[in-house]
Amino acid sequence: MLPKQKSLRLNFLIKLTAATAVLEFFFSILFYSYIQYSVDNELKGFLVKQARYLFATYANVEKALIDKRDILKKTLKVHAQIASLPNEDFRAVHFRPFTQKGHRYLSAYFPYDFASQSYLVLTADVSKQKQVQNKVTRGIIAMNVFGMIGILVYAFFLSGMLIAPIRVFSRKIASMNESMLSPLDLKNVPEEFLPLGKSVNHLVGRIETFLTYKKELFVGTAHELKTPLAVMKTKSQVALLKRNVRTEDLIEALRQNIRSVDDMNHIVGSILAFGRAEGAQFEKPETIDVDAFLRTMCDEFSLLTAQEKKKLSCHLHSQVSCTLPPLLLHQIIQNLLQNAIKFTPQGKKVVMSSYTHKGTLYIRVRDEGRGIEEGVDLFAPFKRSADSTGAGLGLFLVKSAAEALQAEIRINNRREGRGAVAIFSLPLKEITPPRQYQQAPLNKA
Repeated sequence: MLPKQKSLRLNFLIKLTAATAVLEFFFSILFYSYIQYSVDNELKGFLVKQARYLFATYANVEKALIDKRDILKKTLKVHAQIASLPNEDFRAVHFRPFTQKGHRYLSAYFPYDFASQSYLVLTADVSKQKQVQNKVTRGIIAMNVFGMIGILVYAFFLSGMLIAPIRVFSRKIASMNESMLSPLDLKNVPEEFLPLGKSVNHLVGRIETFLTYKKELFVGTAHELKTPLAVMKTKSQVALLKRNVRTEDLIEALRQNIRSVDDMNHIVGSILAFGRAEGAQFEKPETIDVDAFLRTMCDEFSLLTAQEKKKLSCHLHSQVSCTLPPLLLHQIIQNLLQNAIKFTPQGKKVVMSSYTHKGTLYIRVRDEGRGIEEGVDLFAPFKRSADSTGAGLGLFLVKSAAEALQAEIRINNRREGRGAVAIFSLPLKEITPPRQYQQAPLNKA
């Protein structure tokens, strides 16, 4: 069993505490080092200044220290003497701190007589300076402790403010069910969470549409299957009610039943096609050359259009490769071409074109048929025109496949000429090679 993950808030506080502690420790070390360096340099500079005064004022410093010891001690505020310092580099000035009877001292050794290897030793009581330095150090530690506590308190409330919108989203989503789907209210949501809220609302809308279409599919399936079953039952009952049943009547009843079975098989086949489309959403994506893929489909459908004395023209200029489940794209283009060819009269033309614009792939299928009925949801299951022989699931499959690819599909009547135009638009996340066909989107037919 996997261990439970720490909460987002706890993780945030732990990481912030660690980062704050590291930064405070680093800057405290820098600040303390700077203070110590400054104080030590100040004390050393003071002793150097006094040594220069003695060397510049008295020709014989050793004698002056004996004759004017008390005066110099009060004037210079240091203890001065001549002493030897063996085993040291005579050319350098040496500084040595030491502690005596609870006081801190700093001694400076200045080369005096090379022959005797003697030094002028100046010793200053630096206890007060060190006490001030220790107070500053304690102040830095206290400031760090209180600063970290303040940061943690602030982070605690800040993390609560940041997580509050997520908790609101979570409660609202948890309270939803398939009969009570509603978009989230984004009026009082912080600006940083608007993309998340919009994504959730988009997902809720897609789920609502999907559930609505599913219900329509189930109800429509029952209705569509009920009609041929009723015809079969009626024909069979009529044949059985007759006393002297002729062979021709039985044959006609059987033929009618066979036609009804064929209709039901067609409906079941369409539902199976929808199931395969649903399964294709989990198909492993492949990188395909879009123009080559569409050109293959054009070649396949050219035979069909030639048999029906129609024309199919393809203008492919997308010049891109994209990664997606090929079966989904195949189902979309196949249904769009089948519909266009079905409703195009003999001698007329169907045109399929492809191009890219601003990172989006557009595939357009245009026919010269009678067009579509305005104000009708063409993508609902079992929606079909009066003279259509299909089950009415083709465009429903197209819509489902397009949504699985996070693409859009729209069908409009042509503004110029007779017929309809279907436009499939797919935002390209990966373009190989990154070349775009520079042409404005063809929203008009």
